[in-house]
Amino acid sequence: MATQYGISGTTAKGIASSVERGVAEGALEPGSALPPVRRLADDLGVSPGTVATAYKELRRRGIVTTRGRGGTVVAAAPAVASRRPPKVPDGLRDLAGGHPDPGLLPRLVPPSRLSPGARSHRSTPRLARLEDAVREWLEPDGVPTDQVTFAHGALDLIGRLLSVELRPGDGVAMEDPGYHHLLDLVTALGLRTVPVAVDDQGMRPEALRTALRAGVRAVVYSPRAQNPYGGCFSAERRGALIDVVREQPDLLVVENDHASAVADAPLRSLTSGGLTRWVHVRTVSKFLGTDLRWAAAACDPTTLARHDGRMLLTSGWVSHLLQETVYGLMTDDGTRALVTRAQDAYGLRRRALARELAERGVQAHGVSGMNLWVPVRDESAVVNGLRSHGWWVAAGARFRITSAPGVRISVAELEPADAARLASDFATVLGESEATYGG
Repeated sequence: MATQYGISGTTAKGIASSVERGVAEGALEPGSALPPVRRLADDLGVSPGTVATAYKELRRRGIVTTRGRGGTVVAAAPAVASRRPPKVPDGLRDLAGGHPDPGLLPRLVPPSRLSPGARSHRSTPRLARLEDAVREWLEPDGVPTDQVTFAHGALDLIGRLLSVELRPGDGVAMEDPGYHHLLDLVTALGLRTVPVAVDDQGMRPEALRTALRAGVRAVVYSPRAQNPYGGCFSAERRGALIDVVREQPDLLVVENDHASAVADAPLRSLTSGGLTRWVHVRTVSKFLGTDLRWAAAACDPTTLARHDGRMLLTSGWVSHLLQETVYGLMTDDGTRALVTRAQDAYGLRRRALARELAERGVQAHGVSGMNLWVPVRDESAVVNGLRSHGWWVAAGARFRITSAPGVRISVAELEPADAARLASDFATVLGESEATYGG
């Protein structure tokens, strides 16, 4: 609580820095109440206006939030303390990380031809042959490819675009439950997260329409392998969502196809629906290697210019060595065959666990991707109960904004032979938690 941490400072900047330090160090936890403006001003010997300015800056940066008469409290996911998963206890089977199976990833071999000397690639930031390969990758799925660009991963591209397009306080429509790093990124940029409910077909159209009416300026979503819920757009859902986003022509539509080649589901992209401002982004970390921090994106001309213009002022370009490595893997027949194997394996493992859970009366969601989302009454009780059986799953709190509790199970390394045992343990734990916590 705030009473256990002494906020210091004689200027607005100093007070804000003191609060931020307390949050980063864990002394001020999410939900901790900060002192009222006048009381802290008296304690520090400064004017109330100085404290009010500090609190305003902390709100702008997403570190604190105001609850009306409830006062100012540390935000649920403060920008200086992202919702990182807890360390996996020793001896447990890790089904919480969401990482691909190492046995289904290709061997990374750097290119033998290195860049000659120290020179700038600003004039030619992208390898033409990799651009061509990206177009060949995207076009069969109906994504327009007149303009393509690269970035250092999906979060890098999305963060850059949102920082260029939006201003602190602007709203962003986000999936709920959704990918926790994206939720934290939006908060860190000082933007407002506006939750949009999801189901097995992805974002719900009426929930998105409600968010648009609340004044959001961008929407970020996954069309398949939605993390953590596993939803995938149907043809009908795609059409309904296109109708909704067309109601706001200036809306920036960000389509995050993070699992793409191993999603085990078709892509039904909104980007071919005649939108004004849009970007479709894909990474390769789920099927070529988690250390390949590279993303490809197709977008409209304005979005391309704004993204690449900002990149020129920062990193300048994506390493050509990295581009060469990605190109070599994307065009290698052996790697392509391995990716197909991975897609089949992840789909088989996900369906096996879903089937075993269903046979024991446990509802699970996940029609695509590497995860299952299981609604529960008490997340902590289920996580701790499964821990006693040797399993480690992810509590849903870090993925949720306002949605109901649940746990995420990553199936990437869960062989079908193990699914029955996990499902049996899960049903046992669920029964025990319901008996203890009231069902």
